[in-house]
Amino acid sequence: MFSLIINGERHKVDAAPDTPLLWVLRDLLGLTAVRYGCGQGLCGACSILVGSEPVRACQLPVSEVGGRRVVTLTGQDDAVSTQLRAAWIELDVPQCGYCQSGQLISAGALLRRNPKPSDADIDAAMSGNLCRCGTYQRIRAAIHLAARRLRGAS
Repeated sequence: MFSLIINGERHKVDAAPDTPLLWVLRDLLGLTAVRYGCGQGLCGACSILVGSEPVRACQLPVSEVGGRRVVTLTGQDDAVSTQLRAAWIELDVPQCGYCQSGQLISAGALLRRNPKPSDADIDAAMSGNLCRCGTYQRIRAAIHLAARRLRGAS
């Protein structure tokens, strides 16, 4: 039995220690915004925040979460996530949308630690998130737009 803090709520889950957190979130807690992509930590679709860092939920055993806070896309409700979602919509970032929860998690983590990222900063922070539709230029533009708005510049 594990006690987890997910999106600000405490949950007790009965899972084997080596169960990937992805399956705990999706199957045991019904948090389906966390997507299964490759199952090998290569695509970023299953990205969540553990503390303030993006982590691949498919590679993190539930036993390693400990008392750290876990946040999924649906648990983000701050100014950064609000501005990112608005920019995503305004610039028509998603096509199929499958990777977007992981993209938004990584983009949010970047903007929380670097409010004025360069193209190189964005490329480095987003390099672990694959988009089958190839909307990388729009992703970068949306991150810049959200960053400008968060700094008070239009």
